[in-house]
Amino acid sequence: MRKPILAALLVGAVGATTLVGATALVGTAGPAVAADNYYLATTEQVSNRVLVWNRNVAWTEGNLYWQFSPGTTSGAWQNLSDVRIRATAAFGTVALVTASGGRAAIIDVKSGKPRATTADILWQATPGGNPHAIERITDNGSIVVASSAGTLKLYAPTKISDPSTLALVQTISLPGAHGVLYDPTYKYIWAIGQGKLVSYAVTGTYRNTRLVATGSPINLGTYTNSDGVVTPNLGHDLQPSYTDPHTLFITHTTGVFSVDTTTRTLTRISSTTRVKAYVNQAPSGERAWVRGDNTGSRTWGSPTVQFFDANGNPTEAKTVSGAEFYKVRTWTTAFE
Repeated sequence: MRKPILAALLVGAVGATTLVGATALVGTAGPAVAADNYYLATTEQVSNRVLVWNRNVAWTEGNLYWQFSPGTTSGAWQNLSDVRIRATAAFGTVALVTASGGRAAIIDVKSGKPRATTADILWQATPGGNPHAIERITDNGSIVVASSAGTLKLYAPTKISDPSTLALVQTISLPGAHGVLYDPTYKYIWAIGQGKLVSYAVTGTYRNTRLVATGSPINLGTYTNSDGVVTPNLGHDLQPSYTDPHTLFITHTTGVFSVDTTTRTLTRISSTTRVKAYVNQAPSGERAWVRGDNTGSRTWGSPTVQFFDANGNPTEAKTVSGAEFYKVRTWTTAFE
């Protein structure tokens, strides 16, 4: 299943609150094209909210389709760093979120309720170490969190339908851990960090669930830093292709790449640096990224989400004045 799901979840728009800068500005960076009607989730770090937008409407506060706000821009909830949506048997749709301040959580996405707060949290933990990504293992209920300080942390339940039973059962060293993704084709957890993309088989159930390294790590190569030192590329984002179950998209220090999961080979898509998030969607294959602009209150973020056609040619850009987007995600429960 590769179709966005919000139309089946929510009705109506969010009431007015103050988004940073208030007004969305829409520009173009190429020829206008007809776009599929789908939704994108963004982590916006100035207002510290997950904001979900219709791809084809102006990105204004009044047009927000769904949002999650932890109600604070400090402490463990500061700087929301990842979001993705998953389907569960017990709660229906949930959003998985992390914050660089240290928090990871599962949020209940209730039908007809376009605004979520900490009152909608089903489970939360503080993995620490700047959590950058979060994933749920389907039909298992376990949660994996990647923290850039260098760990993957696995939380497993005693009862799949009860997130409150999740507890830490495994910590794996992965220097620079930035991305994590479940792959239902191989039943792997993929994770990206400094110099490599690695895969883990999922073994066991309930509190006996464990991740076991499998297959050869994929080498991300090196670059020469400003001091002339050859350094491994730091893997950053890791996302599926929604048009090919055997393809992943990754970003690292020196560009954007597709990964063939059958041959474990990389193909360069772009040599653009500082790409913090890269996604596509079905059926058109349209793509989008967030690129750190080295300005503003979060130099690693940007007020702009840039769109591309399926061939990688830039099309439209959507900019929200005063915002600092860090991640953009296709809003779908599909894993690939």
